[in-house]
Amino acid sequence: MAVLASIPVERDAPIPTWFGVGGRADRLASPRTTAELRACLAIDPALRVLGDGANLLVDDDGVAELVVVLDAPAFRAVERIGDRSGEAAIVRAGAGSNLPKLINETVRLGLAGLEGLGGIPATVGGALVMNAGGAFGQIADAVVRVHAIDREGREVTLERSDIGFGYRRSGLDGLLLTACDFALHPAETKALRARHLEVMEYKKRTQPLAARSAGCCFKNPTLDRAIEGIGAPSERVSAGLLIDRAGCKGLAVGSARVSDLHANFLVPERDGRARDVIALMDVVARRVFETFGVRLEREVVVWRRAGA
Repeated sequence: MAVLASIPVERDAPIPTWFGVGGRADRLASPRTTAELRACLAIDPALRVLGDGANLLVDDDGVAELVVVLDAPAFRAVERIGDRSGEAAIVRAGAGSNLPKLINETVRLGLAGLEGLGGIPATVGGALVMNAGGAFGQIADAVVRVHAIDREGREVTLERSDIGFGYRRSGLDGLLLTACDFALHPAETKALRARHLEVMEYKKRTQPLAARSAGCCFKNPTLDRAIEGIGAPSERVSAGLLIDRAGCKGLAVGSARVSDLHANFLVPERDGRARDVIALMDVVARRVFETFGVRLEREVVVWRRAGA
């Protein structure tokens, strides 16, 4: 353990991800305040922020940039800060707060708006950057404003209308998110719990949640032409269906294979290699393109060492 600008920094640190494979960080820091986060930024303007690691794959060679974890209380706080027009409760959640725990708490309090995200493992910051969501909604639907620090160390507050939310994107990638204000609506607690349970049961039924994976590897594409049995032009279709129909279920490359339950889940063996997962993603994308002429875009973020 070293000290960098008064912040404890771990050298050659593991980067925990849901894949359970991949390389390490040359340096990893856990700033305790926004001032310390700025200090980290001054040390390495290209620093990377690690959330829950649920949508991340780190190449086996690891990364040289300073990796920052926002797990201090200052970045995990959740509080009700007011109401809007007497109809919505404004809840501020730190970017490092755990999304499933936030959902459980808001459901317990009878506040609706996030329960459709049940079963999505993420920090609030990570969920915002990728606009996490699924069949039951997306996080952008509840956002009022986002608080962040830009790469020059300046505090930034963006209203919902200023954020470029879209399907699995936000335009927030270049910022260091610190908190988000959500507008949540009072609801009958029993009905809200039932809805949350319904979402969770659907996820358990259709996805291999217990597997070592990062969830869906590819974004659902929009078709530019009709594909029989798949969809019509301009329709967003299931990447998992395309992968399945291209004959990829059970396909393996080295220590990684395509899940038999959900074809958009790629699962590495214990002690496997991240590069096998990356190679398998490439093979799957190529097969789908060769079969249907559809280019799949990765939903999983891959960190590589510069020049790798």
